[in-house]
Amino acid sequence: MSKLPVSPFWSANTNIPIYLDTCDERELPKAKDPSDYTCPTCEISSRDQPIHCISLGSPSPPSYRSTSPDAPSTGNLAAPALKLEIASHHCSKPLPPRPALHSDSEGRQRLRFRRNAFSPLTPATIKKGDIDWSRKSYAGLGIPEAQFKPDKSPITPGTAEKKGEQQEGGLQEASNFAQRIEQKLWKYSASRNVVKRWLLEIISWSLSATCMAGIVGMLIAYKDKRIPDWPLGLTLNAYISVLSKVASAALLLPVSEALGQLKWSWFQGSNSKKMWDFELFDNASRGPWGSLLLLMRTKGKSLAALGAAVTLFALALDPFFQQVVEYPEHWRIQEGTGSIPTATSYQPYLSGQEYRQGFENIELDPNMMAVSHHFFYDNGTLPITFGKGVRAEVPLVCPNSKCTWPEYETLGICNECTDASDVLEFKCINTTLDWVQAPGTDPETEQVTFSNGTSCGWYLKADNPLLMTGYNVDRDTAYAGEILMMRAQPIYDIFTREPLPGYTVKLNNSRNPLAHAIIVSGESLDNIQRNATPIAHECLLSWCVKTMMSEYTEGGYTENVTRTFTNDTVGPSPWVTEQILDDEGAFSGTFYYYLENVTVRGHSGYEYHVDNTTHSLTLFMFDDTFPSSYTLANSSDPHDAMLRYKEYTTVRPFSRNLTYNPYMYDNISAHLDKLATAMTNQMRSATSNTELIIGPAFDKESFVDVRWAWLTLPLGLLGLAFIFLVATVIRSSFEQEHVGVWKTSAIATLLYGLPDEMQKKITSSKEHGTPRAKAKEVRVKWLPRGGWRFSGNATSPTAPKTHKNMPPEGWI
Repeated sequence: MSKLPVSPFWSANTNIPIYLDTCDERELPKAKDPSDYTCPTCEISSRDQPIHCISLGSPSPPSYRSTSPDAPSTGNLAAPALKLEIASHHCSKPLPPRPALHSDSEGRQRLRFRRNAFSPLTPATIKKGDIDWSRKSYAGLGIPEAQFKPDKSPITPGTAEKKGEQQEGGLQEASNFAQRIEQKLWKYSASRNVVKRWLLEIISWSLSATCMAGIVGMLIAYKDKRIPDWPLGLTLNAYISVLSKVASAALLLPVSEALGQLKWSWFQGSNSKKMWDFELFDNASRGPWGSLLLLMRTKGKSLAALGAAVTLFALALDPFFQQVVEYPEHWRIQEGTGSIPTATSYQPYLSGQEYRQGFENIELDPNMMAVSHHFFYDNGTLPITFGKGVRAEVPLVCPNSKCTWPEYETLGICNECTDASDVLEFKCINTTLDWVQAPGTDPETEQVTFSNGTSCGWYLKADNPLLMTGYNVDRDTAYAGEILMMRAQPIYDIFTREPLPGYTVKLNNSRNPLAHAIIVSGESLDNIQRNATPIAHECLLSWCVKTMMSEYTEGGYTENVTRTFTNDTVGPSPWVTEQILDDEGAFSGTFYYYLENVTVRGHSGYEYHVDNTTHSLTLFMFDDTFPSSYTLANSSDPHDAMLRYKEYTTVRPFSRNLTYNPYMYDNISAHLDKLATAMTNQMRSATSNTELIIGPAFDKESFVDVRWAWLTLPLGLLGLAFIFLVATVIRSSFEQEHVGVWKTSAIATLLYGLPDEMQKKITSSKEHGTPRAKAKEVRVKWLPRGGWRFSGNATSPTAPKTHKNMPPEGWI
């Protein structure tokens, strides 16, 4: 062994007694290596003493304080002066090997000092390699005025390496910030105050709670509001992500430390525990895998199981925090407004009048005629798809992506249809063939003439029965085999405006109708030939006031009619008709005059007006189609059928080939509803007699939507971690006289580790498997201030028969 160098700071000599045994050397076993000597009269091994105590059976050695002078320290390490005293007792039994004093070549006795690894006063002149660092020792080296009282807590504060004055308590002032923090935490851990001992864990849990409170507070502040626009491009998701990470890490720290503390408590009590449990607890304080094993080991019946469960569920904290917020798009009102027109009246003839020879020439509204033409002779005007809906047919204004308008009223045209199959009857009679495709004409007057014939089919119940659908059964005539496929007949005479005699109307709820007709269709040629019941509807179109809701969204327009109002006051007919005769007194036409203006009161109480001239001219448009007949002559192909219309013309009647006849099918009611809507839109699109309705405009914006249910796991874990920490603090307070607050300290594990003999027993034997397998079999128990005790003899160190004062076998 190398000699220690002589320190220049040694001054006063310190007398240190060395006790030698005077037993007969022949009775003692052969001495072993000096490093293995023990002190059987001491409570611990001589390795843990500052100097070897190698006396056996002698009186207890004097206290450490009694070996040093009471003179104040000079600041230098005193060189001890050794004094040899011989014990006077005799040994009665063979004793364990004891060390012998060896002399050097000059005959001087050699004495080995133990170096304390944790002493801050180690002489600076000791060189690396001069000391055997594999030895375990506690603090104390025989330094003058230094108390030999090992701290119960194995945690030793870091010391400064620089030279300087010592602080109170024997610690040098820390040289950097990290050491100052470490010293402060060590003092708190060694404190008798419960709050100070667990101060770091309390602060960590509070930090986690603060971060979660910050997240909740921010969500409350921005719920159902726009996405915040923060500096540097910081988003709400980033804010939540950062705070959730901090909250997760801060939440796991107290749980980990509490699990580490329960590791020491687990081995307390009367029952021994498996050595493997020590590793399970240690792994549980580090991560989820160890926590899962600990849960299975404890079966959820221990306080540590709560901490393990918190560690496992903490894996889902980040996903749950990210699911709390989503950003759906909502419409948000903008500064601009939208406008939509409503018709307050309809008078297209008040501007741009046409005169002929000094008389005003009143003609039909060409725009309205263009709209109605598509419905009279085709399937109507098809809506144009635009955006997410159809293009608006009124000149609205919307400065943004969406505009809505409050409920408003407008003058319009309404349709009502009802089934009229009960006013028909099937029969075969000889009557006037007023429905044929090409009637005859008078050679002199060129007026239309109708011959009689026998027809079978469905007739309208009236004083003068009218064939609505059927076929001619005559032979060898010009109209033999001709088929009437559809007929639209007004319930009044178009020349006199008088009701059809003998016909009972089904709809009689309009004071000012524009068209009132019964429309009957055989639907198909086959149905007509086998006399099937036809499709029959009585329909009424009239002026009305519509109450509606409109919306324009991303190019698409929709409107919903909520209510309609018509003037249902029924009274004497306001029509006045007069025949017009030519110079020879022959009938040349009819003069019509409507005696009253149309007035309709809406739900709001506002009255809408249409002058009598406008009413008359609008009504005349329907006279083109009602009456009309759709017939098939000299053919068996339905596409060859012709529509005879404008029957008010008695000279050279009109006929038309249709690619699509809208009156042949059962959707006649929907078809006329579309016609009424198109005519209403045309009235609202006029340049005059309209009024704009103002409504709010919207644009889509993303809003913060909070789903509070996803916070149940984070807040629940926060509460469980608090309960677990408080329970651990309370338990450690009850056990503080037996178990220090060591938590996850690795120093404690090092200080109370296994001796060399036990390590060899566990690691060297091959028949019992790996050390981990043996750790699952061996049971140990922790004794306060005593260390580990093994249960059983399987791995206990073997030793010669011990002295009565030596520790029993199985203690380490």
